[in-house]
Amino acid sequence: MAYTTINKSTEHFNTKLYTGTGSQLAVTGVGFQPDFIWFKNRGTTNSHGLQDVVRGFNTTGIQSTNGTDADPSFNGSTLGYVSAAGSDGFTVEAGNCANASGNTYVGWNWKANGAGSSNTDGSITSTVSANTTSGFSIITYTGNGTSGATIGHGLGAVPKMIIIKRTDSSNGWGVYHHTLGTGKELYLNYDFSEQSSNFWITTPTTSVFSVSNSDYVNLNTATYVAYCFAEKTGYSKFGSYVGNGNADGTFVYTGFKPAFVIVKCSTTATDWELSDNKRTTSGGNVIDKELRPNTNGAETGGTDGRYIDYLSNGFKLRQGFGNWNNSGDTYIYMAFAEAPLVGSNGVTAKAR
Repeated sequence: MAYTTINKSTEHFNTKLYTGTGSQLAVTGVGFQPDFIWFKNRGTTNSHGLQDVVRGFNTTGIQSTNGTDADPSFNGSTLGYVSAAGSDGFTVEAGNCANASGNTYVGWNWKANGAGSSNTDGSITSTVSANTTSGFSIITYTGNGTSGATIGHGLGAVPKMIIIKRTDSSNGWGVYHHTLGTGKELYLNYDFSEQSSNFWITTPTTSVFSVSNSDYVNLNTATYVAYCFAEKTGYSKFGSYVGNGNADGTFVYTGFKPAFVIVKCSTTATDWELSDNKRTTSGGNVIDKELRPNTNGAETGGTDGRYIDYLSNGFKLRQGFGNWNNSGDTYIYMAFAEAPLVGSNGVTAKAR
């Protein structure tokens, strides 16, 4: 059985639903002070918004997973943004992407370690906010244009997934996933299948990850933000599976009951798929709502039936189509726990 030192996952990751008011709104009930907040208008075609404490909660420190803009190009003063984070949540300002009156929203929240500090583990000095307990860090750095440069991530464990975005110019989101290795990359803002990579030089270590001199990851004087994720037993899992193409789909063992799962087909061009345990309307194990990080599309599901089931020890695919479960295709995923299968306190998780 899987044991973990994280018996309460919601102290490190939590999904929060809220309804916009069209004026400054304090969203509470997260359960901790979030350092990385990813929000989306569920009902309309508005961009995803990502903000973090290292770049700052303000009108310009926003990125969108479905876009390639530089930081200042996302007009937070018009589209809405997170203006502050507090001990139990965050404050959003008015705008369609974050807080329009009567619109429904989802915010996915991660805990790092505050505003960050200088890290000199790599050949490039970085600013790092790292939660070594949960295996998550936020990194900002300035490129030096040297292929093979290394960047400290602060986790004390090997990252299994890294997401990087250039913030001073229009560039896509480069994604490293350990099941693909350093020779392949994905793009969070595109539906592309895995591409031959010139981003990653060597496998990440417990202290650094290495990058080429590509403008996506390390152009001289360019600025970047990276989100690094290490695997923690009973709390997070970054793996892959092969689809079987039918409604009695592939079962994926994680060692915990999921709260959040992102899936991407690596062998065929399909959309990314994002699900969580808060937006479902079907009850039981059924997860029937999805959003797509590479598009600005509204939430779909509900009347479409189930996409996946969240179980006490993993998730099971329930539709045989390309985005989740096409026969013979390979999919990568990232998953975070609602509860471990068995915690270090001996408490077992139960399917909903």
